[in-house]
Amino acid sequence: MKEKNMRELSGAWMRHSGDVWGGFAAMLVALPASVAFGVTVYAAIAPHYAAFGALAGVLGAMALGLIAPTFGGTDRLISAPCAPAAAVLSAFAIELAHQGIDPASIVLMLTVLGILTGVIQILIGFLGAGRLIRYIPYPVVSGFLSGVGLIIIGGQLPKLVGAGDDDRWYQVLFSPERWDWRGLTIGGVTIVAMVLSGRLVKKVPAVIVGIVCGALTYACIAVVDPVLLQLENNPLVIGSLGPTGAGYIAILTDRWNQIGELTLAQVAGLFSSALTLAVLLCIDTLKTCIVLDRMTRTRHDSGRELAAQGLANIAASAIGGMPGAGTMGPTMVNYSSGSQTRISGIVEGLSTVAAALALGSFVAWIPVATLSGVLIVVGLRMIDTDPMRFLESKSTIVDFCVVLAVIGCALTIGLIAAAAVGVILSIMLFLREQVGGTVVRRKSFVGERSSAWYRPEKEMRILDKKGRSAVIFELQGSLFFGTAHHLYRTLEPELATTEYLILDYQRVLSVDVTATHMLNQVRDVLAERNVPLLFSNVRERLPNGRNLREFLEFAGLRSDEETVHYLPTLEAAIEWVEASLLGEHLDAESHDRPPLELHEIELFKGSKPDTLVDLEASLEKRSWKAGETIFSTGDLGSDLFLIRKGEVKIIGSIGRGGAIRHIATYGCGDFLGGQAFLDNRTRGNDAIATRDCDMYVLSLEKFNYLADQHKRIALVLMTKLALLLSIRLRHTNEELTLLQDN
Repeated sequence: MKEKNMRELSGAWMRHSGDVWGGFAAMLVALPASVAFGVTVYAAIAPHYAAFGALAGVLGAMALGLIAPTFGGTDRLISAPCAPAAAVLSAFAIELAHQGIDPASIVLMLTVLGILTGVIQILIGFLGAGRLIRYIPYPVVSGFLSGVGLIIIGGQLPKLVGAGDDDRWYQVLFSPERWDWRGLTIGGVTIVAMVLSGRLVKKVPAVIVGIVCGALTYACIAVVDPVLLQLENNPLVIGSLGPTGAGYIAILTDRWNQIGELTLAQVAGLFSSALTLAVLLCIDTLKTCIVLDRMTRTRHDSGRELAAQGLANIAASAIGGMPGAGTMGPTMVNYSSGSQTRISGIVEGLSTVAAALALGSFVAWIPVATLSGVLIVVGLRMIDTDPMRFLESKSTIVDFCVVLAVIGCALTIGLIAAAAVGVILSIMLFLREQVGGTVVRRKSFVGERSSAWYRPEKEMRILDKKGRSAVIFELQGSLFFGTAHHLYRTLEPELATTEYLILDYQRVLSVDVTATHMLNQVRDVLAERNVPLLFSNVRERLPNGRNLREFLEFAGLRSDEETVHYLPTLEAAIEWVEASLLGEHLDAESHDRPPLELHEIELFKGSKPDTLVDLEASLEKRSWKAGETIFSTGDLGSDLFLIRKGEVKIIGSIGRGGAIRHIATYGCGDFLGGQAFLDNRTRGNDAIATRDCDMYVLSLEKFNYLADQHKRIALVLMTKLALLLSIRLRHTNEELTLLQDN
């Protein structure tokens, strides 16, 4: 029994050893960054609150690391306090501090803001709105990330040079007399170490290298300046993390008592900031999940993941920690260390707890300038330089301007305004592209195309002659107010001359009321000349869920006998026009005429009846009822079928195992089965009688016997058959060429 348990433990370790090492390595990246983010936020309240910020970063990393992977659905994802959270919360704290609000009240507001952010994230997850975040345009996301990076850099520059926290970065940058060379040296060494660590010490996280180098630099300076060896009232280090144990619980209890005294109006006033932070954290999480999906060939559940992140942020804020998100850096370290499951995230959270307990004293001695240097490097790495490529082409310069506008709004007004401006500008860019493009994919004439109905040669000549009086417009994209006028201008020259107008909707994605109003105008102009308007491929369900046929009819384009007709396919619409051009009447009476004689069949037009006597003797007369199958795909048979009466539809699949579709229709006087008759191979399609059919059937055996006895008749048959097949092939080639050219 003991050996069995040992084997099970050994097997479990082998399965999850990668998760353990990955979670530990991720903690080495996430914990120092979390401390830095926490210090950034709380130092904005007051300098002596930096220690509370370090504790908030540790608590946030612990809560996020334990709760998010437990309830989330993405393997290998590591959640921790992140740069967007630091940017929004520090800006929020600075604004409240400038308003003269008491520091304790600011801490209280930060707690409520974090909880409200988590609630919004849970709602986003349950409502499935996370899918909408994927559709935020790239220039907006790029501007967001770059704006957040610049905000972090601007907020850390005063701390880096040891200036006052109330000063703006530009005030400090041009006042070198206010710099503290000790902080500047420590921060500079940290930045250089982080930048070079990727090249020199690849196996150790850059954050660890930077903090260690910064701490060693501080120790070297402290040898020269013994004042730095004291923890109390030392502005260059974080300082004591504050009360622990019962003292911390008392502070937390008191904070919750104060939260209970907040009014609904006070909480509602935090909603805009909470919404901004929630959206940023959702974007950061989903961006990391998408990258992880590509690397692991998996698919995350955005709703479940965002709900779990919201729950983790509520818990983190409730215990005085910082909110966060699924972060890219620790997640990539976790993945590269061999993790496989969500257990790695839980290991990261447990490792954070252990590290916080073991290294609490060391955290107090971390230089503030070191954390500033870490965050400046993080901010620099957040700046997206890819949009610089947009300047290389005139067509993308406007997109670059969108990025600049988002960054400008983020730095001067706020992230909500930046999001609004970015989305509005992106919508304008979309409209520009839609209006600039054409919704007419192809223009052609019925004389250049053909329906699935194979016509006799005489009828084909008529259609070639009259075919240009019927015009076809194949539409594409979105028919809306931005493209309606352009479409009308395209149709307008044809409205005065065409006898038939076909609009094909096969590739139309959406239609709005303005476009339907324009189509009503087209219908009215054509109706003045008694010209029908034909719609084909009008789907009952567009990608946006709208029933297009129902929408068009509701807008006034109702089907009737004279002006508007709806046909299921473009081929059916062409067939309708062909029948009208040929003056055919497809009512029941037209199909009650007697079956054709042999000399009336298209193959033998012009032949004298007495020359076909021997051939007719070789033919078998057969009949099929409507709906019966004449032959099927794969059938062995080489019979030639000559249609005396009725109609036959040919159907087959597109490729191997593809969709079944209508290929051709043969009518009275036509023939089918010509290819199998010539090459003696299996049937490639199904032939089904759509009306009661009478046919002459010539088997290959009878033809071979006829060829031995009456060579002239056999020659006439083969010559006519080859000629008509050649005409069909030529017409098919012309159609293919037309489709390729357009």
